[in-house]
Amino acid sequence: MSASESEPTSSRLPLTVALVTVCVLAVTWAWHAMAPSLAATLSFAIAQVVMISIVIWQACDPFADAAQWLGERYRIPGSVRGATLDAIASSMPELFSGIFFVVVAIAATDGSAAAVSAAGSEGFGATVATCAGSAVYNMMLIPAICALVISVSRKSHPTIDVESKVITRDGMWFLGCELVLIMFLYQAELQWWMALVLIGMYCGYVAQLVLDAKSFQRARDVVQNRLADHSSTDTDSIVRVLREEGIRPSLSLIEQVRRERNSESAEDAEEEEDDAAGALFGLVQIPLTLPKAWIVIGFSTLVAAAACYWLVEVTREAAATLNVPIFFLAVIVAAAASSVPDTFLSVGAARRGDDDGAVSNAFGSNIFDICICLAVPLLVNSYLNGWQPVLMTENGQPIAGLVGLRVLLCGLTLVTLLIMWHGHQLTRRKAFVLIGLYGIFVAYAIAGSLGFSI
Repeated sequence: MSASESEPTSSRLPLTVALVTVCVLAVTWAWHAMAPSLAATLSFAIAQVVMISIVIWQACDPFADAAQWLGERYRIPGSVRGATLDAIASSMPELFSGIFFVVVAIAATDGSAAAVSAAGSEGFGATVATCAGSAVYNMMLIPAICALVISVSRKSHPTIDVESKVITRDGMWFLGCELVLIMFLYQAELQWWMALVLIGMYCGYVAQLVLDAKSFQRARDVVQNRLADHSSTDTDSIVRVLREEGIRPSLSLIEQVRRERNSESAEDAEEEEDDAAGALFGLVQIPLTLPKAWIVIGFSTLVAAAACYWLVEVTREAAATLNVPIFFLAVIVAAAASSVPDTFLSVGAARRGDDDGAVSNAFGSNIFDICICLAVPLLVNSYLNGWQPVLMTENGQPIAGLVGLRVLLCGLTLVTLLIMWHGHQLTRRKAFVLIGLYGIFVAYAIAGSLGFSI
């Protein structure tokens, strides 16, 4: 089957799901409008969240394609592009949701200093919940989903291999950023300069990626030269030959170079197609030029921003309907809805054989969430509040759910890293363990909304 024939087939299922969601949304809206009740309101809210997730996914897909095209055009190293352009593409929902949680909460006040301060605290609390919930979703549920997909679709090697560098670099950076965030959250109030600290940490992470990219490129050039002389030799023999010359390449690097050589050979035999950004489940292909790439990015950003505003309003209305703190709905509903692009990005990387990319994408997105998606709303909140500190307390006590979130966030991160470190693989059994741990996190949010706390 040709590529042109397979693409519509692969897009048929998600398109069908989207059409069914539209029908369900229309039915629940009519039910809510004609016979308002708690069941009708909640059904309508759930249908809206699913629809929002689909819109966010479809907005981020062409953004990611255009961003990758621009990164290649400007010769940005892959690892740096992944931590910047790709991270922005997959984390736009968290960024916009955080900003809107703050702006919408403050806009609803009468403008008095006390009201703005209280609303800002509530809005930023929801921002923290969204980003923290997204971080837990990314580091546990996304690798688990990838492992389950690969266990079914890749019978020859049904596990996700995790290189130690992914854990020692991306995992440790994430843990470090997380510990700094937790240290900040243990304060009674957050100052604007804390946002600059988080942004500075992200710059340090990108700087290390630049250095690693240069080292990787040198090793890749050496492997590529050696493979040209030993193209018919198995990988283990290539490793042995290189090690005799004092070079210690990873198996994944050799396999990646081998795939690139085979891909280049195939491209030489076929006529190259123009680069394009896929939209509307891949049914529409937008040929990319420099102006078109920026137009795609701009339009996708506007659509994602509108969807995130919709998500914030639905979350606030659902919290009011259930009479629960918005913190607990944001930590699950807003976090899961905004993590859809990360899920598809990582699953796609795993299906292409890029196991490291499937896991590092999740960690890189988490680092962006903590350092940028929290820092920017904190600066916005501080500006709207006359640069006054953002209070993290209510009536002298920490915001409801914040204490438990701090404990679970740190504990679950350590457990997840240990699971990945064990055997440097993600198996189907480990995937179910990670899903179970995420279930504990969801149970915490549900219990917190009912008045229980850690």
